[in-house]
Amino acid sequence: MKNLKRRSFIKRTLQTSASLLAAPTILPASVWNSKKYTLPNDKINLAFIGVGGMGTGHLRSFIGYDDVNILAVCDVRKEHRDNAKAIVDSKYGNQDCTTYNDFRELLARKDIDAVVQAMPDHWHVLTGIEASNQGKAIYYEKPMSYTVREAQVLRDVITRNNTIFQLGTQQRSDERFRFAVEVVRNKRLGELKRIVVGSASYGAVPAQPEEKIPAGLDYEMWLGPAPYAPYTSLRCTRNWTLIRDYSLGCLSGAWGIHHIDIAQWAMDADNSGPIEVEGTGTIPNEGLYDTFQTFEVEHSYANGAKLLHIDHTTARHKIKQFDVRSSMGILFEGTEGWIYVARGYIDAYPKSILQTVIGPNEIKMPVSNDHRRNFLDAVRTGNNPICPVGPGVKSEIVCQQADIAIRMGRKLNWDNEKEEFIGEPEANKMLSGAMRSPWHL
Repeated sequence: MKNLKRRSFIKRTLQTSASLLAAPTILPASVWNSKKYTLPNDKINLAFIGVGGMGTGHLRSFIGYDDVNILAVCDVRKEHRDNAKAIVDSKYGNQDCTTYNDFRELLARKDIDAVVQAMPDHWHVLTGIEASNQGKAIYYEKPMSYTVREAQVLRDVITRNNTIFQLGTQQRSDERFRFAVEVVRNKRLGELKRIVVGSASYGAVPAQPEEKIPAGLDYEMWLGPAPYAPYTSLRCTRNWTLIRDYSLGCLSGAWGIHHIDIAQWAMDADNSGPIEVEGTGTIPNEGLYDTFQTFEVEHSYANGAKLLHIDHTTARHKIKQFDVRSSMGILFEGTEGWIYVARGYIDAYPKSILQTVIGPNEIKMPVSNDHRRNFLDAVRTGNNPICPVGPGVKSEIVCQQADIAIRMGRKLNWDNEKEEFIGEPEANKMLSGAMRSPWHL
């Protein structure tokens, strides 16, 4: 944000205009992005797009930071935005929080510094592009995108605009995951041979009858670029993550990208990824959900290491001999031991690995113990947060590779420079997808 021409101009103007310095208005924090400007109202003006369950969770967390001022919320469901407004207004003791149905109206505001985005996956890229083009920093709920092509376009826009961007893969800000990555990167396990990632799985539900669209829901806007489908309440709840028109399901947005991101981090693959992929999976024969319910995918890296991405039911059997407490974690196996990490849990063999001290001259990961605070600090300093757009795209590609390889039913080779499959035109067509008019990249 510090390099945006508009804000640089404002900064220069402030240096020469005493009248502006005396103005009581709450100006965007980006105006004061130089250390020599510190005023009592030096707060980051924040807005939220998507304030359902996940978005409201972010809202309740961000509102607790003293240097944040929440100005606006946006959601296509009136009850969501009214609830979010009530939370904000109660916190500040006023009625100043503005609500929007259309994200474009919110993003057009010049007084907003940053936005938190938490919508269904098929909306991520369109709102991300608009936010970047409007000069906003972005805290971006995972996953990156609905397709590889979308992720690539967003990366180009973010890079061109020099936008501060934090992907919501918050495990990078967890000390257990960071420790496991440092153990791997410093070869405390010897040579890394295999990574096993256990992701979520789900149960099928029957096909749902069409229902009347409830008052207060802009269903056309909820669908947006996705194909038209009759309204049913289960389609528009958290269950949309299991419907292929909106998400890759457990392979990515519903869970997988969290652990894939850590695996990539441990492999020092933030700028690369696997070179081969093959896998199998099952989709319910009928019902509302049509993403992969069970799956077993193997990714191969150029250094010979394997990444096995499986649903947690299958993982329970695959890692049974390690006697770990959770099947929804990450197992790193090396020639001299293993380490297993999940949320709130870590184990290793030999146990001495858990006492590892990484020396000052060894490889250390950036330290963040608060993913949201890390984002806010990046907005203030102009430095990259712990999970910027580049690594986010590469992790998303791994998830997309898995989905495509299962559907193709054979091993596929990947070119990390061109970001496409080698000699596979049919598979490469699946790297992009159509958007319903009038929406487009």
